[in-house]
Amino acid sequence: MEVLFTFVPKDHQQEMLEKEFPNVDFHFTKQDKSRLSHAEIVVTYGEDLTAEDIEKAANLKWIMVASAGVEKMPHKAILEKGITVSNVRGIHKTPMAESVLAHLLSIKRSLPTIYEKQTQREWHRKIRSSELSGSTALIIGPGAIGGEIGRLLQAFGVSTIGCNRSGKQADYMNEMVSFENILEVLPKADTVISVVPSTEETRGMLGSEHFKAMKSQAIFMNFGRGDLVPEDVLVKALNDGEIGYAVLDVFEQEPLPSDHPLWGMENVVVSPHVSSHSGRYVERALEIFAPNLKKWLENNSDLTNQVNMEKGY
Repeated sequence: MEVLFTFVPKDHQQEMLEKEFPNVDFHFTKQDKSRLSHAEIVVTYGEDLTAEDIEKAANLKWIMVASAGVEKMPHKAILEKGITVSNVRGIHKTPMAESVLAHLLSIKRSLPTIYEKQTQREWHRKIRSSELSGSTALIIGPGAIGGEIGRLLQAFGVSTIGCNRSGKQADYMNEMVSFENILEVLPKADTVISVVPSTEETRGMLGSEHFKAMKSQAIFMNFGRGDLVPEDVLVKALNDGEIGYAVLDVFEQEPLPSDHPLWGMENVVVSPHVSSHSGRYVERALEIFAPNLKKWLENNSDLTNQVNMEKGY
């Protein structure tokens, strides 16, 4: 059986796989799909497979996506061929939760101003800082990542409200609300954090009425997908003072165009989709892939983190 990686793990990670699965023919390539027609399994970041690739992949049975999002994949072609898809949902929770907390603490404790004054060699003590303790955070998408964000925030004395499709209880949430009732809780939130994937339900889910419902000093943080809110709506909300700050790791168009107004706004942090980056990323991905490969070789199709390609998650 042949497994094609369209990215190249570190040498010791390749050796680990080859030692654990001696009867599997691994090909580790970077953006080289010449072996695609032979592979039964493809391991990819999910952005380099086209419908034409799927058509050529005569033996392909399983795609392992080393990412949580699958929105850039050719869903129709994959569904038509009945290919199993799994992802690495959950491995991002530690780096992303730490990124959210780092940005939030930086804003609350006025670190951007402190750093700026240091570069100017200015002893500036008129710093307006605030605390996380006693505040309320609304977390849109309290799954693995959102739950870890909630856990860390609760340790800082933050009350957490989770918002998901059903409104059913999620870990580390003091309160829950459904997507359709989000307007009811937005006025309570000091921080609004989105970590939802891109689905039919979440695309364009937040509009101008949602930002009008937020506190004027609220911090809006989007670490899920850029199509949650039209960027012109977000820019207007910031310019009109409907919210106080935005921290954005994802955008409608990536890379963010150099002439985009978000770059020049003092109350915006532009993070170039790096919140999940970690030196342990591939290591954690392989910790999900290897047990799944063992199942696959034993004809057990009950893989961890299977993706419903019709729903997109």
